[in-house]
Amino acid sequence: MGEQNVSEAEEWDGLDDSCTHFLAGAASNPAGCARLLPKGDTAKVQRVAVMPPHRGTGLGRLIMLAVLDHARAAGFVEVILDSQTHAVPFYEKLGFIAHGPEFDDAGIPHRSMRLRTP
Repeated sequence: MGEQNVSEAEEWDGLDDSCTHFLAGAASNPAGCARLLPKGDTAKVQRVAVMPPHRGTGLGRLIMLAVLDHARAAGFVEVILDSQTHAVPFYEKLGFIAHGPEFDDAGIPHRSMRLRTP
């Protein structure tokens, strides 16, 4: 939240108990994370983050592969996310397709993306 200048009020949405959480690294020394929010037969990827020392190592990709494997195994037919615009190419390499116009979320430009699961 600090690095992105997102307030606690915007970040804490009360949905954590409904989500599956992914954590890379030791609990006492996390390196990256994500959460998956179920929405019917669709799952929404949220809160993807990699700590600065671990960026560029492939950890973000590994986290996302784990999220996508879980989504497929859980039977979700589609996975969606709202990507910061600078990260759109990262998600495109994983098969996501951007759609709709750019929009602002917490003062940061984003694009909606989707991936149909096989």
